[in-house]
Amino acid sequence: MTFQRINPADVAEPMGGVYSHGIVVPPGAALLFTAGQVGVKKDGSIPPDMADQAKVVWDNLVAILRDAGMGVTDIVKMTAFVVGKDNFPKYAEVRKQYLAGHRAASTAYFVPALVRPEMLIEVEIIAAKKP
Repeated sequence: MTFQRINPADVAEPMGGVYSHGIVVPPGAALLFTAGQVGVKKDGSIPPDMADQAKVVWDNLVAILRDAGMGVTDIVKMTAFVVGKDNFPKYAEVRKQYLAGHRAASTAYFVPALVRPEMLIEVEIIAAKKP
């Protein structure tokens, strides 16, 4: 499905050109809202490195999208909670690999901590697909 990206000419371009300021979802689209996904593997382990945690997060999100009959190009909004600003570049690099040029609306927050001290990233998404 093609979404209408909203990037007004009188508003600064999205930073880095990797997201859109807004997305219009067409009427009748199925919506998927995910809980925040953290870098916890199925066996309960948490990798110590930010890049590895980000890969687990995106693998989990891709699996949720798949089971909903969707893919990453159906993501319309994502919100990331990153522990410490120094971790953001590694997260952004992994996100870029998984999105492969898809430009959803996006927000990121730098936070002091997540639910467990070893967690470095949490991402939630909203996706939409025309039935």
